[in-house]
Amino acid sequence: MTTMRTVRTAAALGLLTALVALGALPAAAAESLPPAPTPEQAASSPQTLDTLSRFFARDGALARTAAAPRVDGASVPVRVLSPDFVAGKPGAPVARVEFRASRAVASDGQKASLWTVKQPGGWQVVNIATGDDEIRYAEMGGGGLVFREPQIDAWYVQKGAKVLPLDEDAVRAVGRDGTSLAAYRSRVAHAYGDKLPGSAYAKKGAAGGYEETAAAEARPGAAGTVTAGVGAGAVGAVVALAAGTAIRRRRRI
Repeated sequence: MTTMRTVRTAAALGLLTALVALGALPAAAAESLPPAPTPEQAASSPQTLDTLSRFFARDGALARTAAAPRVDGASVPVRVLSPDFVAGKPGAPVARVEFRASRAVASDGQKASLWTVKQPGGWQVVNIATGDDEIRYAEMGGGGLVFREPQIDAWYVQKGAKVLPLDEDAVRAVGRDGTSLAAYRSRVAHAYGDKLPGSAYAKKGAAGGYEETAAAEARPGAAGTVTAGVGAGAVGAVVALAAGTAIRRRRRI
């Protein structure tokens, strides 16, 4: 089933800075949230909760003053397919941590995922996305290593030498019974081996090399959007949006 996912920038990082320099994104498009000692403290700061109130009220179904957002539980590490694994680097894990995610819940049951990264001043919220995919799939992992293949928006869990699917996109890629880690490596090497950092594909500037490029649609009333991408490179490439809010299509089970 296809659903929509809203993505919002909450701080300026590498790609955002680059887009501002290129004139693709207004300098005021990002909303800075203060750093904190832990991801949980960054996610539950008064400034973050105020931003969440506005986020949950964005479509008018809930008054900002009635949103009463709260952060539910601890943050989880979010891993994505590693380019070193794709390249066959000896000992490279299948995925690497890109950020941590916390689940936020509004008074009407809406959920959002708060993405935090560690910066020199502490942990900082860099993105808010509708739904709680990151936390939900981590909970489904049963102690295995949960990761996302962003190029096809597929979620997996690695358990020993097996890679098992957690959503329908992953089922289409590796089957309902999953596949071996070696076979998965062969598949992603074939799919992305010519798109790694430093490749001719990357040097041409196509999708930033190893990054996913997801189509973003402007919400009615928004001033415009820039392509949103979740890649396996710098967290600064997580998302770049103009004018606050955009819609990204997601598939779920």
